[in-house]
Amino acid sequence: MAKQEAAPPLQASAENGPDAIRVIVADSEPIFRVGVRKIVAVEDDIRIVAQVESSDAAVTAVGRFNADVILLACSLSEWRPETVSSILAVAPAIKIVLVMTDPTEEETVELLRRGACGIVTRAIAPDLLVRCIRKVYAGETWLDSRGVNWVIEAYRAQASQLTSPRSRLKLSPKEMQIIAGVTQGLRNKDIAQEVGTTEQVVKNYLRKVYDKLGVSDRLELALYCMHHRLLETHSNPDAEMQASHANGQAAAALPGGDGPSTKT
Repeated sequence: MAKQEAAPPLQASAENGPDAIRVIVADSEPIFRVGVRKIVAVEDDIRIVAQVESSDAAVTAVGRFNADVILLACSLSEWRPETVSSILAVAPAIKIVLVMTDPTEEETVELLRRGACGIVTRAIAPDLLVRCIRKVYAGETWLDSRGVNWVIEAYRAQASQLTSPRSRLKLSPKEMQIIAGVTQGLRNKDIAQEVGTTEQVVKNYLRKVYDKLGVSDRLELALYCMHHRLLETHSNPDAEMQASHANGQAAAALPGGDGPSTKT
């Protein structure tokens, strides 16, 4: 059987106006790419500027084409959140819509935290796909009702973690050094110099810290440290128990108007 050549990236068609939404389609299945192309062909405000069939090609395409939206099939990459981060590192303004077969709660929440703007299934109706592209281009997030519920529950759980006492977590001395740098408002580059490592290593440590503490960014990490007096309790292992007995309201009062400020 003859091997079919991959379709080359498509340039903008002449009939679309200059204000059309520019879309990249990244999917390994030609039938899906052709299907999307036919769906948007009848829309005056949407045009396909490129088609790719691998995650590496997707990262290259967002740097080469000035696109507004990318439809990214999750089947292209085993570690999907990393692909989202890689694309946004090259094109921070692009809107990423993930195309998935059966998204899970964990995947949905993590992909949105990484910067995805929408998640659709491969069975999405053509009219809904067009609406999705327009909505995310306008700055909205596109999820089905199940995905919305998952995100709401994730934020509720996160809020509970930020305000409720937790048992002492096992954080290494290196992780505590990096946390201290974040609360002081230092950049990753500055933290790396103080700790004696590289900026990438600091990023890797921060990702592990976020997972351990259930936070998603530097601001939430700083708030967590304030609520739970994290730096104090790790420098003095008995401080957490003493603080709890001495003043049960201390942690809750810290983020208020009279509490100390924290740089982020």
